[in-house]
Amino acid sequence: MIHRSKKVRQVLVLVLFLNLAVAFAKIIYGTLSGALSMTADGYHSLFDGVSNIVGLVGIYIACRPPDREHPYGHQKYETVASIFIAVLLLFVGFEIFRNALDRFLVRSTPGVTALSFIIMLGTMGVNYLVTRYEHGKGVALRSQVLIADSMHTKSDIYVSLSVIASLVAIKSGFPLLDPVIALLISFLIFRAGFRIMKESSRVLLDMSRLEEEEICNLVLGVEGVLGCHKIRTRGGMGDIWIDMHVLVRPDMSLEDAHLIAHRVSKMLKAEYKDVSDVVVHLEPASPQGSNSKKTS
Repeated sequence: MIHRSKKVRQVLVLVLFLNLAVAFAKIIYGTLSGALSMTADGYHSLFDGVSNIVGLVGIYIACRPPDREHPYGHQKYETVASIFIAVLLLFVGFEIFRNALDRFLVRSTPGVTALSFIIMLGTMGVNYLVTRYEHGKGVALRSQVLIADSMHTKSDIYVSLSVIASLVAIKSGFPLLDPVIALLISFLIFRAGFRIMKESSRVLLDMSRLEEEEICNLVLGVEGVLGCHKIRTRGGMGDIWIDMHVLVRPDMSLEDAHLIAHRVSKMLKAEYKDVSDVVVHLEPASPQGSNSKKTS
């Protein structure tokens, strides 16, 4: 866990510096030229950097070992950090939405030059590389924060495409499209934020993570297992917990039954790479229930 945490933090620090460089390039030039959609995109990128910092704090706490007050560990702090990232996204979306509405009331024509397009295309290329890199590392390290943050950065690519379309519209003599596209950007940001919150809430609300029938079919393949039921799963990426009841012969010794429970746990951890703990409750099988499959 500590090694994984160190790898995740290294990714977040690298992405943080890239996001800040992209953000300041957009904000500075967008403010100087008066292009609202470009400035809005810049602040969106700036909050990407803030979300990186939130992720760094969350993963630092999440890697702490279990203690008396947190016997199940601190992994959910990573999920809390993901939700905080989503809240930041929603806040940025609201600010962009409000500024776009203000532009409808106070009309102005931004200045657009070739440099505007160069900056947007360059920063979009950086965002694309960051998204691919961060998402790949998130999957490899089973990090919810990295994947949530990569979704945040991915929204920048679509936002940048919208900004480029806005700059083309301004250059073509349709400045009113600038705030219209800024409104579209705000809705894209809202969508990304709600997607992150939806996935994170599944972890915090202990929603089922794996198919019960699939687990039971696997467990029935372990020698000595006569049935299984009361299968429960919870947790998040890289930290799924399984709790289940396994039926064994009533005349089996405690030592042999314990070995079966150990084999069940080892097999499930090997089959599901996100499973970190398996609790097996052993029960004697009734004569009628022998060799039967139970998943209730």
